[in-house]
Amino acid sequence: MKDNKKLTVMVSSTVYGIEELLDRIYTLLTVFGYDVWMSHKGTVPVFSNLSAFENCLAAVDNCDLFLGLITPYYGSGKEEDKDQPSITHRELKRAIELNKPRWLLVHNHVDFARSLLKNLGYEGKAGRGKLSLEKNRILDDLRVIDMYEEAILSERPMRDRQGNWVQKFRSDDDATLFATAQFSRYQEIEAFVQENFRDSTHVSRMIQDREADHEDGLN
Repeated sequence: MKDNKKLTVMVSSTVYGIEELLDRIYTLLTVFGYDVWMSHKGTVPVFSNLSAFENCLAAVDNCDLFLGLITPYYGSGKEEDKDQPSITHRELKRAIELNKPRWLLVHNHVDFARSLLKNLGYEGKAGRGKLSLEKNRILDDLRVIDMYEEAILSERPMRDRQGNWVQKFRSDDDATLFATAQFSRYQEIEAFVQENFRDSTHVSRMIQDREADHEDGLN
């Protein structure tokens, strides 16, 4: 972070069905003093030489804070391959990889579906891989459960699960209450970031350089 620069919050989520909630979160974070990057509001920095995926991942790389919403809707992926992770899923993966200061919300339908399938013997990504999901209004893709499990760091030993808090929400009021409780403490969060994440830009650059080297090796 640069001196006198507002903390930047990247809000990562699908948009369908939660437009009003995203509007409320954007307003709250702005009032609290943050610079808010949200694709729904058109505030994510966009560069014409990058794809939509690349612009979104660059925003995750360059933001100070990451607020992710895991909803029953998985979102769009690469058009040429429907099995690729969605943009929202890739953003979450990147935030975890970079160990970004992050706050995560999961809709109650996702948590309930995970518990139900686990109790029926379909535990973990491998267990759910045996299932196919017909189009419905409750959950449109089982990979939203993968996102949830990645967010809670379920594959790591319990002692290594720092940053695995994911808050469940049933309503817009639940989600905005969480956002208010966490992000209204601007000065406290700013001090926390300065103390614990001073090298985040360096880490981001290392990852970008590594990906560039990998692409060069494929060419």
